[in-house]
Amino acid sequence: MKKRVLVTGGAGFIGSFICERLVEEGHYVICCDNFYTGTKNNLVNILDNKDFEILRHDITFPTYLEVDEIFNFACPASPVHYQNDPVQTVKTCVHGAINMLGLAKRTGSRIMQASTSEIYGDPEVHPQSESYKGAVSIDGPRACYDEGKRCAETIFWDYQRQHNVDVKVIRIFNTYGPRMQKHDGRVVSNFIIQALTNKNITVYGDGSQTRSFCYVDDLVNGIFLMMKKENLPGPVNLGNPSEISIYNLAQEIIDLTGSKSKIINKELPVDDPKQRCPNIEIANKELGWQPSFDREVGLKMTIEYFDELLNKEKLK
Repeated sequence: MKKRVLVTGGAGFIGSFICERLVEEGHYVICCDNFYTGTKNNLVNILDNKDFEILRHDITFPTYLEVDEIFNFACPASPVHYQNDPVQTVKTCVHGAINMLGLAKRTGSRIMQASTSEIYGDPEVHPQSESYKGAVSIDGPRACYDEGKRCAETIFWDYQRQHNVDVKVIRIFNTYGPRMQKHDGRVVSNFIIQALTNKNITVYGDGSQTRSFCYVDDLVNGIFLMMKKENLPGPVNLGNPSEISIYNLAQEIIDLTGSKSKIINKELPVDDPKQRCPNIEIANKELGWQPSFDREVGLKMTIEYFDELLNKEKLK
């Protein structure tokens, strides 16, 4: 059945892949984005499609549409961007969630919240399962995003209980792939750009802190399985449990690019988590989902994307 689907943050890294997939499935898609970090370049494959439209709008203000489903993915996700305007980040997380839930309540839509592994903070348990309550600083530089997303989840559960809204909550762990922004401050894009330009690769701290990286295609598959699954509101972790230290990731990217870059160390940022790795037992059991892309394969495709981007910039 053809649906009218709203994707907030639809011009962003992950949101644009969701928009594309929905159009491919035959739905009418409304991409809502204020273009703070999103770009139309991410949507070139569907811009001219008759079943796709763009609404330039900030979800901290209400919007009045008739829709059947909502993917709420609007919010800067990289530390550089969400720390640049922390008050607006909180507003986007909280006011945005309230506005989208109000729309879902009025239209009877199913609504998915893009939550994050950041709600676990600097975790004291490893790997992190959905039952873990987290160890989050409420006054640190990352708190605008971490606590903003935690509050958004709270509002989702309250709307489910009080107004019987059909909610879905996913917790996204580190994701990478084409369409990441060149200077968004995320570790994969930072390292690849530095390696391709033969600049020093900056590792914060001693590089022993670990992350788990999920290729974007795997994540999007999990998102759609979750959205279509009945009687599973979540929360559900979506991420790749294959763990690697930041230092080893830097070395891996140097090897894959054939770069002359050297690894240098800088001071570790405040509240930077020491470990980040998802327990995906619920996603595996309930959705039949697990990542299929090997990190080396995903990194090669991401490197190819950034290499092409840099070459286009040189030609200009």
